[in-house]
Amino acid sequence: METNSAVSTAIYARCSTSDQTCASQLKELREYCGRRGWRIVGEFIDTGFSGTKASRPALDALMKAAARRSFDALCVFKIDRYGRSVLHLSQQLAALESYGIRFVSISQGIDTDSSNPTSKLLTGILSCVAEFERELLRERTAAGIRAAQAAGKHVGRPKRIFARDAVVRLRDDEGLSWRAIATKLNIPAMTAVSAYRQLQAESGCTETVPAKMPIQAAKTQRRERAS
Repeated sequence: METNSAVSTAIYARCSTSDQTCASQLKELREYCGRRGWRIVGEFIDTGFSGTKASRPALDALMKAAARRSFDALCVFKIDRYGRSVLHLSQQLAALESYGIRFVSISQGIDTDSSNPTSKLLTGILSCVAEFERELLRERTAAGIRAAQAAGKHVGRPKRIFARDAVVRLRDDEGLSWRAIATKLNIPAMTAVSAYRQLQAESGCTETVPAKMPIQAAKTQRRERAS
């Protein structure tokens, strides 16, 4: 029996619905740590959260504590209590490894301790499966976009409708700043800049106003060149 009192441990338990309880998981985890002489320094419990959710209150707090190196090992009853998405699980285990924290699933014999020969094998398998999951997600997303476009639906940010020639008038004739133009037309400042440059290009005007040149000075410069 392993008895290493230097191992400080966090335990994590999760159940999917609020009418369930994590009592049996916690009991097994406490007994497991007790048999090995491991000191439990924190218990993190999520009740009513699906394992597919990457962000859960207790899990988020757990990972922050892990980043601070507040414990040496993390124990869960089963790996699916920690996460059901292979991609998320792979990312979380990689984060724990970078913090130097050991991950143990007590009912499945999974232990990422460096002395465990199956540790690297498990990490490698999860990494490969996570990459496969990422590729499937990309393909599903691309297929969804193609289907939406084929149905005539707009994909992406909504197009902004405004009088583009008003940008030129407000900039050149009234000398307003980009921010003032954006406020007046209810558009982002960079949208005003892009519209201005696009209209300049379409009209064949290659002259640009330096960003830091005062508007009045730029207008005077253009008049002098025209004369």
